[in-house]
Amino acid sequence: MKVHRENNIRMVTKMRKLCPNLDKEDALDTVLEVPIPEEMFTNMGGTAAHRWQNMHSLMRAQRLEKQPTTTSRTDQFILLLKLVGSPFIPFQAQLDHAITLPIRDGTIEASTAKYIVQQYIAATGGQAALNWINSMYAVGQVSMITSDMPENGQITTNSRRSSEVGGFVLWQKNPDLWYLELAVSGYNISSGSDGKVAWSQSSSSSVVSKGPPRPLRRFFQGLDPRSTANLFLNAVCIGEKKIKDDDCFTLKLETSPEILKAQSTANTEIVHHTIWGNFCQRTGLLIQFEDTKLVRMKAAKGDDNVFYETSMESFLEDYRINDGINIAHSGRTISSIYRYGSKLSRKWKIEETWKIEEIDFNINGLSMDCFLPPSEARKEHDSEEQ
Repeated sequence: MKVHRENNIRMVTKMRKLCPNLDKEDALDTVLEVPIPEEMFTNMGGTAAHRWQNMHSLMRAQRLEKQPTTTSRTDQFILLLKLVGSPFIPFQAQLDHAITLPIRDGTIEASTAKYIVQQYIAATGGQAALNWINSMYAVGQVSMITSDMPENGQITTNSRRSSEVGGFVLWQKNPDLWYLELAVSGYNISSGSDGKVAWSQSSSSSVVSKGPPRPLRRFFQGLDPRSTANLFLNAVCIGEKKIKDDDCFTLKLETSPEILKAQSTANTEIVHHTIWGNFCQRTGLLIQFEDTKLVRMKAAKGDDNVFYETSMESFLEDYRINDGINIAHSGRTISSIYRYGSKLSRKWKIEETWKIEEIDFNINGLSMDCFLPPSEARKEHDSEEQ
């Protein structure tokens, strides 16, 4: 990302944004593309000089050279980081600003869901305020704890656990242009959508995963109320649920077979994807976002397919108003991943705590160039269209 922006929004905790230029003593500091928590910088070495050298090496490294060697543990962490740190939602972004709410059309369950969405729109700032947004920028920090889960699903003291910290930068331009850069413990995940293709790439590989344009799941974790409202317009209300001390309405959305087919790729098939949202009856705000999906990774030869069943549950907290928009500034996501097939069976649990440090709207200077996918994905997409 070439665009960097500073504003006066209050920082909750310290994020490191600059790195000294170690090549030239009198040169200006280098702006980090992804601000990182102070804890991540501290873990980069035993002395200040060592930490700066490691930071410098990380910044200068090319994608294929960032990790000299890869191990199964590294590959596993990158896989989990991609699945949990930058997952997609099978939803077609709406090409205009309108949020249509024909409440009386459809079943009682569908009409009730639309009424609940109407209350959510009011609670997050109102339709006029949401339609005023044409772009967004957010900086946040994350803390992830990964655990191997035995077959019985119970994490014990013998289960292998690791804790990692990092940060992310997220850019969005209405309606379906977005870019995410996520850095956790020296590893980077970049993903985005240019409106034609959605893609994802890790720092340990030159391979680019790509598919149809889809929004990032993080948008529905309290960052993009308009997309959240549009997502749940086609949901149904299935009842009520108590979350902590709040009574909530539960909305459910089943992804249609047509969308599942359209958003599958030559190598992957999305078997099903179900989404739930729990909206607080007292405030009207979304306080829990949950989804489960089953993906089949197609084998190159034979029937040795591998399945990934992922369940993610996000709790949204610390709603605060920025420029008239009510945004969740922190939260927690609990994810479980079950891989099976091809004589492989493995379970993981990942707990991510996240906090928004900066957020701003209607950013000047965001052009299409800011959302271009890697050259590999562009070449493949162009060849497919020809």
